[in-house]
Amino acid sequence: MAQSVLKPLDRQAGRDWDSYFESFIASVAAETNESDSERKKRIAKLEANFEDWKMYYFPKYCYAPSAAFHKRAAKRELENDEWYESRVWARELSKDVVEMMITLYQALTRKKKNILFISNSNDKACELLEPYRINLTSNERIINDYGLQENPGSWAYGDFTTTQGVSFLAVGADQSPRGSRNEEVRPDKIIISDIDTDSDVRNTEIITKRWTWFEKAVFPTRSVSKALQVIWLGNLIAIDCCVARAMLKADHVSKVNLEDKNGNSTWPEKNSPENIARIKSKISTAAYQAEYMNNPLTEGETFKEMHWGKVPALHKFKHLVAYGDPAPSNAKNKAGCNKALFLMGKLEGKTYIFTGFLDKVVNAEYVGWYYDLKEYVKERTQLYNYIENNSLQDPFYDQVFIPLFVAATKEKGYSIGIIPDERKKPDKFSRIEGNLEPLNRLGNLILNEDEKGNPHMKRLEEQFLLISPQLKSPCDGPDCIEGGEWILKEKEMQSAGSFTWGQRQRNSKRY
Repeated sequence: MAQSVLKPLDRQAGRDWDSYFESFIASVAAETNESDSERKKRIAKLEANFEDWKMYYFPKYCYAPSAAFHKRAAKRELENDEWYESRVWARELSKDVVEMMITLYQALTRKKKNILFISNSNDKACELLEPYRINLTSNERIINDYGLQENPGSWAYGDFTTTQGVSFLAVGADQSPRGSRNEEVRPDKIIISDIDTDSDVRNTEIITKRWTWFEKAVFPTRSVSKALQVIWLGNLIAIDCCVARAMLKADHVSKVNLEDKNGNSTWPEKNSPENIARIKSKISTAAYQAEYMNNPLTEGETFKEMHWGKVPALHKFKHLVAYGDPAPSNAKNKAGCNKALFLMGKLEGKTYIFTGFLDKVVNAEYVGWYYDLKEYVKERTQLYNYIENNSLQDPFYDQVFIPLFVAATKEKGYSIGIIPDERKKPDKFSRIEGNLEPLNRLGNLILNEDEKGNPHMKRLEEQFLLISPQLKSPCDGPDCIEGGEWILKEKEMQSAGSFTWGQRQRNSKRY
C-alpha cells in the first residue's frame, strides 16, 4: 500500500492524540502472572463473548454499562460478514467508540483484513481513525494477548498496517480509494462516519455528487466474491443527506435518539435526565432535534418570520383573553406536550400577544399562571380566562383543574373566572395555518417586543418558525394562540351583533 506523506497538520494531530491517550486512555495493565495455556484459555473465553472482550480490553472506554442497542448492534455486525447497516445514533450515544471496539475485535481475531475509514475530509477521517492506531500501539492488554501490532514502516497517521497484516486507511470524501488492496485482499469493511456537514446538506448537488462518489468509487473497491461490511455512522442532520440515502439501501437501520418517545434517556447509565435538560436549555429546538433526536427541522416552512412590535396600552382594549392549553399531564420534565397560556388582545385588525407561558410544568404551577396574568392586567380592562377542554381532556378539567382553582382562590384570597373552551377543533395544522398564517403574513400578529427576553415568548416564536404540515416539532404554543384568536374573533362578532351559528353554551361548566 502506498505510504502517505505526513503533513505538519497530521503530525500535530498525532501529537494531540498521543497526549490525549496518555492523559485519559492510558494503557491498561496486562495479565502477566499466568502461564501460556492460562492466557490462551482466558483469551478464548473472552473472544467467545464480545461484551466481556470489550470490557477487558477497553475498560476506560466502557465507564458506563452498555445499552441494549449497543449490544444488539455488535451482535448483528459480528454475525453477518456480508452486511450493510445505517447506524443513525444521536450524539453522545458512542457510535464511533462502539464501532471501534467491534472493528478491532474483528481485526485482532482476523475476521477482517482491509478496512477503509471514510469521513467528510481526509483530516476528519484520520482524526477518527487515530484511536484505533493508538490502542494498537499502546494498549498493553492487546499487546500482551495478541502481540506487538505496530508495524515499522507501515504505521503512518491515517494509513497503517498491523504486524498481523490488517490494514487501515483513512479516506476523505471525494478522494479516490480505487485499487486499495492489502496483498490479495480488497476492502472487506468500510466505515463511513460523519460524512455529512451542516454546509454540505444545504446543497443537494453536493450530496448527490458525494453519494455518486460512494456508489461508483468506494463501494466497487470490494471483491465481488468476498464478504463486505458497510457501516454508516452519523445522525440525521437533514432530510436529504448521505446518511438518509444510506438508510434506504441498508440491510438494517438502527435509529436511536437521545430520548425515547416518552422523554426517557435511551442510555440512562450515561446520560441522566439532568444532563439532557441542561443541553435542551442551552440550544434551540431545531438544533436539539437535529443533533440529538434525528429530526431535522426547517425554519420558515410555514411561518417565514414572526413580528415583534410595540403593543398599545392595556386600557385601549375593550377586553383581553388569557387562553390556555393545559396538556393533561402532571409530569414536569417529560417529552409530552408543553402547557401553554398566553394573554392576547385585538385592536384595529391586529392581534397582540402581550406575554405568556410555554413550558412543561406541574398542574398547580400552570393554574398559578392565570393569577400571574391577572396581576399583569390588574383592573385596566376586562379579562376573560379560557382553558381548552376538548374531548381528550374532559373530565380532566372537572376532576383536576377545578379543585386546583378552588385551592388557588383560598391561597390568593380572590377568585378568577375560568371558562372552558369546548370547541370541537379540526386538524391542528390546518387550524394554525388557516387562521394564523395570513394574519402573520400581513404583519397583523404582533409579539410584544418588551418580552423578547422572556424564554416563554422565545419558545413561542421558535415553535411558529418550525411548524410544518407533518408537525414534526412541538406546536403547543401556536395551537394555544389559535385558540385565543378564535375566542377574540367570536367576541368581535358578538360586539358587532353578528354572532350566529358558532355560538356555544359554555356557562354550564364555568368556574
